[in-house]
Amino acid sequence: MKAIKTIEKLDATVTIPGSKSFTQRALIIASLAKGQSFLRNALISEDTMYLIDALRMLGAVILISKEDIIVSGTDGIPQNPGKRIYVSNNGTALRFLTTLASLGRGPFMIDGTERLRQRPIQPLIDALRSLGVRCYSAHGTGYPPVTVEGGNFEGGSVTCTNIESSQYISSLLIGAPRARRDVTILMRGVNVSLPYIDMTIAVMSHFGVSVVIKNNTEYFIRTPQSYKGRKYIIESDASSASYFLLAAALCRGKVRILNINPHTLQGDIGFVDILEEIGCHVERGHNYIEVVGRKPERGDMVFNMAHMPDMVPSLAVLSALRPGRTKIIGVPHLRIKESNRIASLVAELNRIGIPTHAMPDGLVINGGKPPHGDEIETYEDHRIAMSFAVAGLVVKGITIKNEDCVAKSFPDFWHTLDGLYT
Repeated sequence: MKAIKTIEKLDATVTIPGSKSFTQRALIIASLAKGQSFLRNALISEDTMYLIDALRMLGAVILISKEDIIVSGTDGIPQNPGKRIYVSNNGTALRFLTTLASLGRGPFMIDGTERLRQRPIQPLIDALRSLGVRCYSAHGTGYPPVTVEGGNFEGGSVTCTNIESSQYISSLLIGAPRARRDVTILMRGVNVSLPYIDMTIAVMSHFGVSVVIKNNTEYFIRTPQSYKGRKYIIESDASSASYFLLAAALCRGKVRILNINPHTLQGDIGFVDILEEIGCHVERGHNYIEVVGRKPERGDMVFNMAHMPDMVPSLAVLSALRPGRTKIIGVPHLRIKESNRIASLVAELNRIGIPTHAMPDGLVINGGKPPHGDEIETYEDHRIAMSFAVAGLVVKGITIKNEDCVAKSFPDFWHTLDGLYT
């Protein structure tokens, strides 16, 4: 259990690790590439290591030196390990590897923790079946474990309607260049987290594969195309940066984040715009962002977080300490994250005295009443742990249970947070 100390004056400069999203995309694509790739400033975390272990089982040779990774790829043909591929609670790995396995030979099984077995995979299974892949939920539930019969990614056209995770689309895109014929992916209805699809396409392009985009709802991939080994520098993680920018807002102090691109494709950079909207001063430099916290705007506010759902815990904590009613909408898919994040946030905000209730697509937070300290249940969810840890900088008596869960995305989080006090 981690006890958080309040902080009286905040004026800090912080360096953030590499992007989890870019690291995982680069690892998958480099493992499919022909030749050797060099990934610089990669995130070495629990999720990364589970993905690396899986990719090694599939034939990629991967060497790690601090934040650098060398990958010798499989030239688009992963080998069959002949045993279960375990990815813990890494939803990105589950979804990306499901399509990747279709490019190999024979049966592949991908599985994880009990929580991962509660996270849906059926929409991706249905899409892959439309493209000729034989795959299924091992227990017929639409959830992991998932079994994929490799060697039958035929290609063609697939329509994905009202997708609850952009990772389904990213997974299809990454595998599509190795299909037997051209692939067209059509998106219809309500779609979420679209910036992550743009990130996927950007990484594919860097490794030599092109995607034709029409109206941000149709994607055409000509086949065959092959990924080529490349040097790739991974941006710092906007999601991880958000906790320290939140600290500036709550403490009414100043935090500068180094080595971050203010114009990144990472959708979570939009949290900076929210901080500006509620009254913070924001400075965007060539490779840094600085936030100075000020007295927050009062009154009712509504935020549609459909395209940056991972920022909802940070926004929820910010809303708890802002005078006024905040509605967070557009995020029903938070229920299938590492925890049911809507339920988790409602429970923990109420625990510290902030009246909060769930809605079908989000939550409502009635902020402004002084919160009190308590033991925060993290539900083994890294983002719940980190966001409430930042709340503890201004709320006396906050302790974080199961604090090691931050290793999933930010192993040095506690060390970095402790650095704010110096």
